[in-house]
Amino acid sequence: MSRWAVVGAWALAATFGVAGTAAAVPPPPPNPSDSEISSSQTQANAKANEVGQLTNQLAQAETRLSDLADQVELKEEQANKALVDQQTAEDAASQAQADADAARRESDAAAQQIEVARKQLDDFIAGSFQQGSTMGSISAYLTSRSPQDLLARAQLLSSVSGSQLNALQLMEQAQTDKSNKDAAARAALEVAQQKQAAAEAAKRTADAARAAAVQAQQSQAAQNATLEADKNSVEQQLYAAQQRVAGLQGQRQRYQDWLAQKQREDEQRAQQAALTASKGGGGGGAAPPPSGSTSSLIDRVIARAMSQLGVTYAWGGGNAYGPTRGIHDGGVADAYGDYRKIGFDCSGLMIYAYGGVVSLPHYSGYQYTAGRHVPLSQMRRGDLLFWGSSDIHHVALYLGNGMMIEAPESGMVVRVTPVRYGDILPYATRLVG
Repeated sequence: MSRWAVVGAWALAATFGVAGTAAAVPPPPPNPSDSEISSSQTQANAKANEVGQLTNQLAQAETRLSDLADQVELKEEQANKALVDQQTAEDAASQAQADADAARRESDAAAQQIEVARKQLDDFIAGSFQQGSTMGSISAYLTSRSPQDLLARAQLLSSVSGSQLNALQLMEQAQTDKSNKDAAARAALEVAQQKQAAAEAAKRTADAARAAAVQAQQSQAAQNATLEADKNSVEQQLYAAQQRVAGLQGQRQRYQDWLAQKQREDEQRAQQAALTASKGGGGGGAAPPPSGSTSSLIDRVIARAMSQLGVTYAWGGGNAYGPTRGIHDGGVADAYGDYRKIGFDCSGLMIYAYGGVVSLPHYSGYQYTAGRHVPLSQMRRGDLLFWGSSDIHHVALYLGNGMMIEAPESGMVVRVTPVRYGDILPYATRLVG
C-alpha cells in the first residue's frame, strides 16, 4: 500500500472515529504513481519533439512551395510575353507578305505596259520606215499640197515617233523603280519571317519552362501534403499522449485536493471536539485560503485546467466550480446549440483553472487587465495568453514548452495545442508570482 493510501486510510478512520459537524469527504480518487506520470510525460515529450521536427520540415517545404509558386507566376508571364511577341511577329510577317505581293503585282503590271508600248512603237517604225524611206507615211506625202505642207507632215511623223520613244523610256524607268520596291519588299518579308520563326522558338521555350515550373510546384505540393498528413497523424498521437498525461496529473491533483480537504476537515473535527470537550460546544473555523509556493500554485492551476481536457465548449459556460450550461449568443454559438451544452468557453476555463487562487471575471478583455503584463519572450507556465489586435477575443493558459490549453470555439472541446502566434497580443498576463 502506498504512503498516500496509508494517510487516506488513517484519515478515513479519523473521520469515523471523531464526532463533528463537518461534511463528509468522498472516498479518495485514484492516485497514479510518479513512474506512471513520468513515463507518460516522456512519451508525450517525444511526440512533441517529433511534431516540432515535422513542423520545421513543413515550414521549409511551404517556403519552397511559395518560391516555386513565384517561379510559376514568372514563367507564366514570360510565356505570355512570348505569345504576344509571336503574335506581333506573325502580324508583321503577314503585312510584309502583303506588301511584297503588292510590289510584285505593280512590277509585273509595269512590265506588261512596257511590252505593249514597245510593240506599238515597233509597229509604227515598221510601218513608217522601210529601206530608208517613210513607207508608212506615203499617203501623208502624196496628199501634201506644197513643199511647206510636206515638210510639216514629215516633222509631225518624226515628233510622234520621238514622243513614243520618250514615253517608253519613262515607262522603263518606272518599271525599274517598281522592281526595286519589289526587291525591298521581298527582303523585308524575309526579315519578318526570320523574326516570326525566332518568336515561335522563344514561345516554345517559354511554354516548356512554364510546364516544368508547374510540374515542380505540383510535385512540391504533393510532398507538402504528405508532410502535413504525417504531422497531423503525429499531432493526434501527441494529443492522445498529452491527454493521458493530463488525465494522470488530473487524477493526482484531484487526489491531492481530496487529501488537503480531508486534512482540513480532520483539523476542524479535532478543533470542534476540543471545544466541545472544554466548553461543552462551539463553532468550527473556516477553511484557510490557498497557500504555498508560486510553483505549487501554478502546478495546481495547470492541473485543474488539464483535468478538463475533452470537456465540450459551451459559450458563456464555466465557473470556479467546473463546467456549466452555455448561454444564448444569437449567432454562431446558438447554431451549435451551446445553450444546451455543459462546458466551458475560453474565459470560463481560466476562471476554473484559477479557482481558489485568483477570482477572475467572465470576460477575456477584463482578464487581460487582471494581473501583471510581461512580454511574450518572458512568458512562463501559468501565464494567460490573449488574441485580438484591435479587440481581445480569446484567452488560453500557457503550459510551457510552447504549448497551451484552451477552450477553442463552438463545436470543439478543451484541448492542448502549440501556441498560435498569429494575432497574439505582445504581452501575457501573470496572475501569480
